[in-house]
Amino acid sequence: MGIRNLALACAAIAFAGTGAAADARTLDPSNPEDAVEISKRLQCGEQDGEPAVYYWSGRAYSRVRGERDRHLFNLEGMNIRQCVSVTDPERGTGYRQVSREIMLYTDPETDEVLRSWENPWTGETVEVMHVANDPVNMRAPNFPVTRDGSPYRISTYRRIGDWVLIPFEVPLFYVNPLGGDYQEFTGNMYQAMEIFDFAARADEILDSEANTAYPSVSWVRVAQWLPWMRMRSRDGQMIFNAVGAKLRGGYDELPEVLRNEIAANYPEYTAPPPGDDARPNDTTWTVFRRMIDERRAAEGESAPASGHSE
Repeated sequence: MGIRNLALACAAIAFAGTGAAADARTLDPSNPEDAVEISKRLQCGEQDGEPAVYYWSGRAYSRVRGERDRHLFNLEGMNIRQCVSVTDPERGTGYRQVSREIMLYTDPETDEVLRSWENPWTGETVEVMHVANDPVNMRAPNFPVTRDGSPYRISTYRRIGDWVLIPFEVPLFYVNPLGGDYQEFTGNMYQAMEIFDFAARADEILDSEANTAYPSVSWVRVAQWLPWMRMRSRDGQMIFNAVGAKLRGGYDELPEVLRNEIAANYPEYTAPPPGDDARPNDTTWTVFRRMIDERRAAEGESAPASGHSE
């Protein structure tokens, strides 16, 4: 979602275990053999290869020291994924999740999909690059045994009445894909914080006879300016806030604005990647860099020696 970690979110919860329970019972999230089934239901479903679709909507704001926050965009996003079972002789049977995702920036007043945007700080009109990350896969399968030999545990699991709540934070700090080869020295790192709050009905997610669960999710992201905004070194950051859920009706339940945009420009996003997908993950920053590199190559240009934007 920039929304790339939604597809990895459930894996970070530290659920793990084996497959479906043999007898009807209430799953125990502290038991690693039950926990992977809970996690798999949260992400996808019990059956391998069954597509699952998450949908979210919300708003994006700017935050600049000394001025009021600005409501820049509305957000419409989706992630389509599947899970496949994998077995390790020492770590047991777990699963891997693969996905791709779209997030559209829409006009905050009309909700129309934006093609261009007038930057209120620079006065430039820039091309809007929507999130279209393919793939966004789990970095490694979930197993009942961790790499160091210890069992997974549920560190953020909360049971409140009829609800299972799973909040967690994902702090991001890595070399900026649009930077040069000396970021360790110049400090041009990419830094962001993503916050996910899942809520699922306990009678769905803990019932061994249920094939899947349909949790809701809230998503908050605090991050740097989007590269296509051409903000250069201006002070400030973006704040994204959205809510959504796994859709019981799957892809057909997505709102028309997303289905129309996918049909017109992203037809492969009607299905998840193959279960054995080995491609590196995409982010807004890697996709933007690839787009710029391709345009420069087509025009016979190279990156400016000064490091300035084209």
